[in-house]
Amino acid sequence: MRRLENKTILVMGGTSGLGRSAVTAFLREGASVLAVGRDPEKLNAALDHWGNRRAAGMVGDARLPETAERAVAEAAAKFGSFDGLYHVAGGSGRRQGDGPLHQLSDAGWDATLTHNLTSAFYANRAAVRWFRERSVAGTILNCGSVLGFAPAARYFGTHAYATAKAALAGLVRSCAATYAAEGIRFNLVAPALVATPMSRRAQSDRDIVAYAKTKQPLAPDGIAAVEDVDEIAVYFMSDASRGVTGQVLAVDWGWCVSEGQWSSAGEDA
Repeated sequence: MRRLENKTILVMGGTSGLGRSAVTAFLREGASVLAVGRDPEKLNAALDHWGNRRAAGMVGDARLPETAERAVAEAAAKFGSFDGLYHVAGGSGRRQGDGPLHQLSDAGWDATLTHNLTSAFYANRAAVRWFRERSVAGTILNCGSVLGFAPAARYFGTHAYATAKAALAGLVRSCAATYAAEGIRFNLVAPALVATPMSRRAQSDRDIVAYAKTKQPLAPDGIAAVEDVDEIAVYFMSDASRGVTGQVLAVDWGWCVSEGQWSSAGEDA
C-alpha cells in the first residue's frame, strides 16, 4: 500500500519549487492533492504536468486569510476529506528590501514576514479549525529554512527572512503542545540550499556555489535536489510519523555541522 493512500492533502504554494515537487511525490504515494498558487499559468502548467485526476488546483494568494479558509473547504469538498496541510508558500524578500538589519527597509520587513510567516499563520489556523470542528486528527507540516537557526551571513544576509523562518519553529512547537491531545500534529521541515526557482541567484553565483560545496558536503555539486525534501514531507504527512509532533527537522546535507569555506580572493577590504 502506498504511504498516502486515501489521504487528502492541501499544499499551499504548490505550483512551483518545493511545493510542486511535493505534490508530485504525494500523488505518487496515493494522495489526493489540492495545490494552491497565485499564478494561473503556473497552476495550469503544473496540472498538465501531473495529469492526474487526484490533483486539483486553486488560484489564490496565501497572504490573504480568506485563501486558506477557502482552500481547506475546497479540498474537503472535492475529495471527501481533509487530512493534512503542507505549507510551502513563501520566498525571498530581497526585491522588496530585505537584507542585513542596517539596510533592511520597513517595506522589506513587512513584505517578507507577510509572505513567509503570516501566510503560514493563516493556513495553519484554517486547517486546525477544520480538524477541531469535526473532532478529527490531522497533520500540519510547515516549510522553514536552516537560515532560521544556522545563518550564513556572507552570502545569505536577509534578516527578515531568517526571522520569519525562525518564528515558524515557535509557532509549530506551541501549536503542537496545545493540540496533541486532539490528535493534531505540527512539524517543521527546514531545508538548506535547494535547486528551486527561489535560489536562482545562489545557483548562478560561482562564489556561492563553491561555498555551498563545503557547507553542504552531502549534496552533489553543493546544490541539493528537491526530491530529498519530498521524502521527508511524505514521511510527515503519512501515518509513519503518527507519534511525531513539535519537531524541527533540518534537511541540510551537512549545513548545520559544516563551517563552510570560501576563497579569500576578492574579499572586501
